Amino acid sequence: MVSDDASGDLARGFWCECWAEDLTDADRPTVTTSFGAYSATQADGWLPTALRTITAELNPAEPKETWDWLYESRIDTRRALLRSDPCTVSVTYASTRITWTVHPVLFLPLADSHEAPELPADVHDFKPHATD
Repeated sequence: MVSDDASGDLARGFWCECWAEDLTDADRPTVTTSFGAYSATQADGWLPTALRTITAELNPAEPKETWDWLYESRIDTRRALLRSDPCTVSVTYASTRITWTVHPVLFLPLADSHEAPELPADVHDFKPHATD
């Protein structure tokens, strides 16, 4: 575990993934989408948006499981994210199970693209050899 003092430039956030699984196939689930959220609010907003979109396509006539979660269980998910606890939400329609996972993470800073590394002084002396 990294303490706040040791984290330096690390940013706290959440790694969000959406998995699809065909229950009639023995293959493992596949990740359909993933992204990094930099706040609990951003991760919490992703879950219902993705849930509404995907489940409406799977079975637009009967999205009861979706609406139950959206209106009854979402507050528990939001509280868990605010505590930086991992969350999982799954829905199953016919032979398809969709699972959303959100895990707290520490994001590493990316190299600043404006700070180009210095090349060795002799790099411009390099001459490629002719090939036949």
